Amino acid sequence: MSKLNKKENTTVTIKKTFNAPIQLVWEAWTQPEHIAQWWCPKGIETKVVEHNFKVGGKWKYIMPMPDGNEFVAEGEYIEIVKFEKIISTADFRPMTEDVEIQALFTQNGNKTDFIFNIVHPTEAYKIQQEKMGILNGWGSVFERLEKLLLEI
Repeated sequence: MSKLNKKENTTVTIKKTFNAPIQLVWEAWTQPEHIAQWWCPKGIETKVVEHNFKVGGKWKYIMPMPDGNEFVAEGEYIEIVKFEKIISTADFRPMTEDVEIQALFTQNGNKTDFIFNIVHPTEAYKIQQEKMGILNGWGSVFERLEKLLLEI
């Protein structure tokens, strides 16, 4: 069950407007060949191991780190409403586990208003993640997405 109405004290929110139509932003979020190009920090490549884009479907992406370790992102889709929202459980090992991510899309003319929520199990965990730089990390990922949208 989605935590969409979860209290703000456990949620980190990023808001952005992409200069691209909602159909294009949705495609970038749902097609593995596009995800592999933006779902990672600069200088890192993403390998899409699993991407079963349906409610109950699993996803798993692996990013090799410069130190030889792997950063594994995986989860299960909870709710999908085309051109509106994608909600998923998510683990980003070794740094973040047991969160829910919510990608919310709204058409704004030829642009897309985007809200990204990371819902943590506790307020203390949210604060810990903020101190670790969660906003900068996701911010750089969404900058890569923004650049990709200009290319596709």
